[in-house]
Amino acid sequence: MRDFVFSPMLSTFTLRRAAAALITSGSLALSGNCLPADDWSGWQGDQRDGVYRESGVVNEIPESGLPLKWKAKIAGGYAGPSVADGRVFVFDYAKRQGEAFNDPGKRADLTGDERLIVLDAETGKELWRHEYERPYSISYPAGPRCTPTVDGDHVYILGSEGDLRCLSVTDGELVWSRNLPTDFDAEVPIWGFSAHPLVHGDLLYTMVGGDGQGIVAFDKSTGEVRWKQLDCNAGYCAPSILRRAESEQLLVYSPTGVHGLDPITGDPIWNMDISPMYDMSIAIPVVEGNRIFASGIRTESVMFELDPQSNATKEIWRGERDHSVYSSNSPAVAVDGVIYGTDCNVGELIAVDFETGDRIWSTFQATQPDEKRFIKHGTAFLNRLGDSDRFLVFSENGDLIIATLSKDGFQEHGRFRAIEPTGEAFGRSVAWTAPAYANQTAFIRNDQEIVAYDLSAK
Repeated sequence: MRDFVFSPMLSTFTLRRAAAALITSGSLALSGNCLPADDWSGWQGDQRDGVYRESGVVNEIPESGLPLKWKAKIAGGYAGPSVADGRVFVFDYAKRQGEAFNDPGKRADLTGDERLIVLDAETGKELWRHEYERPYSISYPAGPRCTPTVDGDHVYILGSEGDLRCLSVTDGELVWSRNLPTDFDAEVPIWGFSAHPLVHGDLLYTMVGGDGQGIVAFDKSTGEVRWKQLDCNAGYCAPSILRRAESEQLLVYSPTGVHGLDPITGDPIWNMDISPMYDMSIAIPVVEGNRIFASGIRTESVMFELDPQSNATKEIWRGERDHSVYSSNSPAVAVDGVIYGTDCNVGELIAVDFETGDRIWSTFQATQPDEKRFIKHGTAFLNRLGDSDRFLVFSENGDLIIATLSKDGFQEHGRFRAIEPTGEAFGRSVAWTAPAYANQTAFIRNDQEIVAYDLSAK
């Protein structure tokens, strides 16, 4: 049984779902996998830890696959959907002109519209949309990268070219907007702004980039700047909240290191140096107890420990060739002393010993199961089912899998083709968009459609 700690910083959505899971019979308790209903209000879920906590869902996928509930047409993008209060929020790009091509070293120039489309979660019927014209000059120009962030009556979006907007969840009315290049003279990263906005308390955080403004905290109600911090480029990693014994810190992975900041003031608390090539700080660091693991590409990774009293950092190990795991598009996870992550160098899912960084096993089953050679930027999104050892695994080839991940290996409990991989990377077809899981349903998109599959146990 996991302890539930009340914090006044928790969102109203989190409190509502916690209350729904309280068990009466004379005592109050909350289990990691007993929630009868849950939302997925932003990147990697409400708690940004990638854990799917609903009860009554399947433990395996039958040969016939999961039942399709609905599908709806959309346009391109890498932004995963979010789900809150019966609405599905999906962010896309409707191209009008220009040649879209995928070259990691070149920007494609397009014209089109970024669009937030909001659908009924049960039927897929469109409820409203918000769109604005936005020329693109980025590499891999399919569309937005950032999952919409839902908080109470508002939804926040960050487009590839730096359009940060707050909208009403009811009808899409614009509450406030900022443009990061215009308002902060920020440089658009070659692969677009990608740091999924984080709302915590009355602040919204995202990576901006530049001297003294690597990350910026905004008033979530008005868009006014509360504080700026860090001398660094924007990178691509979403900020998250690190919960310590008696405090909370803002965990930031920038192109120059992993940082702990005071979430209210932005004051630096600690820092660990790591400089991934090409500013590719992408995957949210893995936190397990007092230890934090961050990874980049090639041999850039580090495991370090925070002293619980002083917040001093102590390096435990760094990545080496054929050692550790180098995650990119999808974050790694840590369970029972093992790190599991898809590797951007060789394309496999790799299991790594948490204490030493030594590799335990590797497999292409979670990324490209028919692949017999090295692939670049292998991607699979790993979402743990409560506190069990089973995971929902969304493969870059469009398969949804349920699998056990353990020191002994990768054991499948069924898979099916959930959606076609309409993207392209290094000559192969890929689906590089994280799903959302809510209301016993899997919501999955590509560059043409979003689909909803029934996850309920019959």
